[in-house]
Amino acid sequence: MNTVSAGAVEETALLDRVRKLVLGGDFPPGAPLSEVFLAQEFEVSRTPIREALKQLQHEGLVEIRPKVGTFVREPTRREIVELFQLKESFEGLAASLLARRGHVAELDVLERNVAESERAAEEQDADGYARLVHEFHWTIIRGADNRKLAEHYERLMNQLAYHRLVLRTVEHPGRILASTGEHRAVLTMIQNKDPFGAESAMRNHVYASSKEALSDNRPRRGGSAN
Repeated sequence: MNTVSAGAVEETALLDRVRKLVLGGDFPPGAPLSEVFLAQEFEVSRTPIREALKQLQHEGLVEIRPKVGTFVREPTRREIVELFQLKESFEGLAASLLARRGHVAELDVLERNVAESERAAEEQDADGYARLVHEFHWTIIRGADNRKLAEHYERLMNQLAYHRLVLRTVEHPGRILASTGEHRAVLTMIQNKDPFGAESAMRNHVYASSKEALSDNRPRRGGSAN
């Protein structure tokens, strides 16, 4: 029993590491993922790598083409629209739930995060700002104190390949400054313990982010405009 449990833990850890590699941005959409390379990178045999890639295909992160290879998959335009609609709902709910909780530890994190984000915006520190964006959104999700919400949100963010989108949109002129103002508006509503205002501000922010993400008109393989 202990051996099986240890093996399951190792498989989960390997899956998390491969997933992080795929989402990290080092492999652009369409890039091949060699089983041999991954096996060497993580010092395991090809069998657990193959199983991890099958799971990532199920999650929509890679595409396995029989007799050809495995490739990093980018969501189609329609998928991005639909995933952002879900993201808007999830994060709006999370902001509302956090506002109802009063002063909790996550609120202190948000206050520090927004202050650092404003400095990053002034300095046009895109890399630093991208890191703070992730912290801001995940802090709100954790602050909602709803485990099922966090579980579904994590999978959504993986499918959206959000890190790649953030790195792309922060390069848009004026987006960092606008996004920071939107973060400040969300924080103010949460500080005011206004659940409806917090949800509205958060939804507005996510909608604005989706418009920025979709303004990138580069063609996506298999994508469509609707």
